[in-house]
Amino acid sequence: MAPRDPNTLANYGDWGMKHTTVNFKVNFEKQRLEGSVLLELESLTDKKSREIILDTNHLSISSVKLDAADPEWAVKDRVEPFGAPLSVSVPNGVSRGDVVKLDIALETTERCVGLQWMTPAQTGNKKHPYVYSQCQAILARSIFPCQDTPDVKSTFTFNITSPLPVVASGVPVPSDSTGDGDQLFRFEQRVPIPSYLFALASGDLATARIGKRSVVTTGPEALEGAKWELENDMDKFLDVAEKLIFDYQWGEYNVLVLPPSFAYGGMENPIFTFATPTIISGDRQNVDVIAHELSHSWSGNLVGCASWEHFWLNEGWTTYLERRIGAAIHGEPQFDFSAIIGWKSLEDSVSLFGADHEFTKLIIKHEGVDPEDAFSSIPYEKGFHFLYYLDRLVGREHFDKFIPHYFKTWANKSLDSFEFKKTFLDFFEAYGNAGIKEKIAQIPWDDRFYKPGLPPKPEFNTAYVDSCLALAEKWKSEDYQPSAKDTESFTANQTLVFLQAVQNFSPPLSSERSHLLGTTYNISSSKNVELKAAYYVISLKAGDKKELPGVVELLSSVGRMKFVRPLYRKLNELDRDLAVKTFKENRDFYPSTTKGQLEKDLGLK
Repeated sequence: MAPRDPNTLANYGDWGMKHTTVNFKVNFEKQRLEGSVLLELESLTDKKSREIILDTNHLSISSVKLDAADPEWAVKDRVEPFGAPLSVSVPNGVSRGDVVKLDIALETTERCVGLQWMTPAQTGNKKHPYVYSQCQAILARSIFPCQDTPDVKSTFTFNITSPLPVVASGVPVPSDSTGDGDQLFRFEQRVPIPSYLFALASGDLATARIGKRSVVTTGPEALEGAKWELENDMDKFLDVAEKLIFDYQWGEYNVLVLPPSFAYGGMENPIFTFATPTIISGDRQNVDVIAHELSHSWSGNLVGCASWEHFWLNEGWTTYLERRIGAAIHGEPQFDFSAIIGWKSLEDSVSLFGADHEFTKLIIKHEGVDPEDAFSSIPYEKGFHFLYYLDRLVGREHFDKFIPHYFKTWANKSLDSFEFKKTFLDFFEAYGNAGIKEKIAQIPWDDRFYKPGLPPKPEFNTAYVDSCLALAEKWKSEDYQPSAKDTESFTANQTLVFLQAVQNFSPPLSSERSHLLGTTYNISSSKNVELKAAYYVISLKAGDKKELPGVVELLSSVGRMKFVRPLYRKLNELDRDLAVKTFKENRDFYPSTTKGQLEKDLGLK
């Protein structure tokens, strides 16, 4: 198998990963994971494989055993931005199909970008330290040597020792106390997963049931709020997804609500989705994040992209499935309503990169590129629009038959866009419908895959947005006198659409009118971070310095990149000194992913 992922240094074409066992002790005092990883590797080549090359990044490796022997090994020179390859000699070579066991003793270092360590002061109840991992896209190599590519999947065993409760991306199995105040927590992941879905967290955790197959875990002080937010929809989401695709494959579907610094809305770690606390808004208006992460149980986790160049296969499919779930629960107009919100996000990303930028394509080149630098809403929304185009082209009834076929065909495997194309065409060629065959013959595949900028915009059903846009139109007049009653009938997401429309005003609102908007509709005092962040973009564009304390407070209490990156960019335009000061004061609060992107946004890197 020729390697097709440019973001790994591992020779994974020569070796297949059969099983991975991690044995880690959580050392909160040193802020390290200490222990070992046991890799079971199968030779894939006819010529005898004489070298194993693994990805590492700033790891401290103390010993390497190959089938209990002492091989020659070395950590080679760094290759930025991908880390340093670990080379292990296999003296006599190994024939195709033979399996070796590589036992590597290690500990993480202070430069580990895949772990976020938090002091008690940075947590919800400020009583205990906390650690969580975030390995997407290429950060697992900073925790343990691995073939750090989505093109390789492995089953996992987790043996994690910690003085505080642990969750991981596996099913919990019984374990015993170590007797020294620490406890051994064991998990098994029998469905093969790529390295970026390795996940663990440890801290002061409490758990409550939110569905037949689901629990939520978070800090004890936040448990009741998280339970209330999620318990109404969890089983509904699962039921709709299983009818649309096929049965859930992972046993349990649980949610870990993380401390506020978490960089993403959610991370689809199997068994335990890691979620931002910004979804706990007291109004059940942001739980579509969970519908998205649940959908990843099929798209991304069960069937995933072979490299980050084809990331749309993960996120485009997941966004499409999320919107189908939303439509089934809230009515068909919800599908287009969510897509309209997404289109605004897509426009913003294309505008930020530039309409001709490589990163605005569906398939992008990643040679020498850190996948984090390409991260945006584009694979989500442009990927969604390609699938929605195919859905409309062949008809929903027929596309719905393709969905389970696709996921069954590629279950437990990785694929690229060209294999997706072949799977789609083969399915409908064999479908026996002459009209559909004519239609699919007209699909401009290369245009859709490689053309930068925005895709063709569909005609959206605007039933849920017309009133929002009508209110925005009124605000274009300086004479408009607003009332709190304007938004009384709106859902939070309808208010968001209104705010997004106001964000696009040219010229922007005056500072006085912007402030009037925020106070009239009580947005700056809302618990819904989605709304506050959208409003603060308006206030920063308007130059409303009265809202700067609120902006700084949000930037100091939330690490989700969806919110903090746009706010820092706008704050930097209005008051660079304040933007830089705020970032420096909160640098240690943000995880490495957020920190690195903000340094680039602010020109500090």
